[in-house]
Amino acid sequence: MKNEINEIGKEVIDLQIKALKKLKSSINNSFYDAVNAILKCKSKVIICGVGKSGRIASKISATLSSVGTPSFSISASDCSHGDLGRITNQDILILISYSGNTDELKNIIKYAKSNKILLIGIVSNKDSGLYKSAKIKLFIPEVKESGYGIVPTSSTTAQLSLGDALSIALMKKKKFSKLDFKKFHPAGSLGQKLKTASDLMLTKNKIPFVNENEIMKNALKILNKKRLGFLVVINNQGINTGVFTDGDLKRLMQRKRSIDNLRIKLFMTKKPYTVEKNMLITEILTQMNKRKITNVCVFSKENKKKTIGVIHIHNLLNILK
Repeated sequence: MKNEINEIGKEVIDLQIKALKKLKSSINNSFYDAVNAILKCKSKVIICGVGKSGRIASKISATLSSVGTPSFSISASDCSHGDLGRITNQDILILISYSGNTDELKNIIKYAKSNKILLIGIVSNKDSGLYKSAKIKLFIPEVKESGYGIVPTSSTTAQLSLGDALSIALMKKKKFSKLDFKKFHPAGSLGQKLKTASDLMLTKNKIPFVNENEIMKNALKILNKKRLGFLVVINNQGINTGVFTDGDLKRLMQRKRSIDNLRIKLFMTKKPYTVEKNMLITEILTQMNKRKITNVCVFSKENKKKTIGVIHIHNLLNILK
């Protein structure tokens, strides 16, 4: 019984893999045309489907919106009861239907034609009304469904993947960056991972600055007071010339019996690893672990030699755990 059930699961997945392979082979100039049309759109992308395709429409719309293309989905049945008024001739309309002949789509297609709304059809039947009416036709090859060949599974997977492909192509053509993505995902674990150095760094009087000509006796007072395990060493112009860490102090004390009157610049670590304020904290943590360091200085693109903040590894671990 266990093996039989496992085989059913594998069969369903195998059918969907085959559907995606057929979909991949079908990508052509129509996909290119759809991406370019949406790029030129000055308004919204409205997506509609019937039944399971309607659920897929909602997901594609949400993905588009999250990567910089304003979009919303509408119910095919509600369109016959007033929701057609939500669509303007400045919008792009995407209709999703496996058969392309669903009754609920007929009024929507008619409305799009009469109002000169650009219609993109995601459809698997070239003899259908949707395929013939769509200005841009995104054809999904006929696939074999699971469950006696009647349950929408392989077809909806293909629809979803095509929508994802459109979304990512648009994202890259618009040069929608990780920082842009972060703006639309401020909460949750994803939002935490998309935080940057500027979101987490300690600034102003919390930065353990010390002048490079300061003697160790006074520098160590600052080190103990700030409790970050390092000092940011600067010159008279405020330029970062190095850092002095707990590790540097231990090595110094092993070499010298008396360190109070020694100048810190003689024993600091020159050219320390620093990060730009827009660097993702996940990448910062990776680099800190790789370099076996516990603190980093943060700079801005305007002046790479000046420290505007510092980050301790404990702050990173607390937010990413």
